[in-house]
Amino acid sequence: MRTLTALFVGLGSIGTRHLKNLANLCADRGWTLQADALRSDPARPLRDGVAALLHRQFADIREAAPRYDLIFITNPTSLHADALRTVYGRGEALFIEKPLFSAEQTHLDPADYLPVGQKAYVAAPMRWCGVMQAVKERLPDLHPYCARVICSSYLPDWRPGVDYRTVYSARKALGGGVTIDLIHEWDYLADLFGIPEKLYNFKGHYSELEIDSDDISMYIARYPHLLAEVHLDYFGRGYRRKLELFCPDGSYLADFGAGTLTLPDGTVEHYEEDVNRRYEREMDYFVDYALGEERTSCNPPALALQILKLTLGEL
Repeated sequence: MRTLTALFVGLGSIGTRHLKNLANLCADRGWTLQADALRSDPARPLRDGVAALLHRQFADIREAAPRYDLIFITNPTSLHADALRTVYGRGEALFIEKPLFSAEQTHLDPADYLPVGQKAYVAAPMRWCGVMQAVKERLPDLHPYCARVICSSYLPDWRPGVDYRTVYSARKALGGGVTIDLIHEWDYLADLFGIPEKLYNFKGHYSELEIDSDDISMYIARYPHLLAEVHLDYFGRGYRRKLELFCPDGSYLADFGAGTLTLPDGTVEHYEEDVNRRYEREMDYFVDYALGEERTSCNPPALALQILKLTLGEL
């Protein structure tokens, strides 16, 4: 029986999700998981059921094992660089939560924070949802002229029972703002079409939301064979997350909220699934990558930094 060792740096909501999915994956494969957690305050209570999944918790990296199969960087974005230095050379493969660095750290070079040849993957969960998988399967035959992307939702509705003004999304100093918060859209566009040749970005705070971060960001991008327009906001009433591709035979509409793909003839393909399914597929990929021979992941840190700069309008 294989024993998989993992270290989690930070165990907030996303770290907890990844830990639970990793534990389920190991159980499904008949493996034993030995997971440690490096936390700023190990005495702080964890979410229900999480402590039972951990082998050890500690605040000092000197208490960690010298080497882990997997290391998850799931602490706040602004602390990723420090975390990478802390775990330098201790992991066979790194899973780094998106975005790679904060908006103020785009000048950093990932190579300075990773050993030569280090396996690393930066989270990109939208790539793994059912609708996106269907779009990618069809894409080679579509030859789109342009792409139109929207992600619009109402920030106060994101976390029921939580004052939206206190969350990181509302606070520029914590790396909040729709431009960087909704990096998923640029991540999947880069996965589908690569890095654009030219980019224009306008952003700011235009709504009545009591935040100091940007609440809308709009882009026009030029690729060699198509144009793309991207709309991101925090103030739309009603969740909309869609990709529309205008192609020679008509338009294809991927509705990520509904889990559907509408074809030019009106046919609707259904890919409804629990949102965690994309994270499960992502974990399957990451573990196989970590244990396999391929050295470069499908979203390596260097590419993730390019996408972060794109999100910020830097090209």
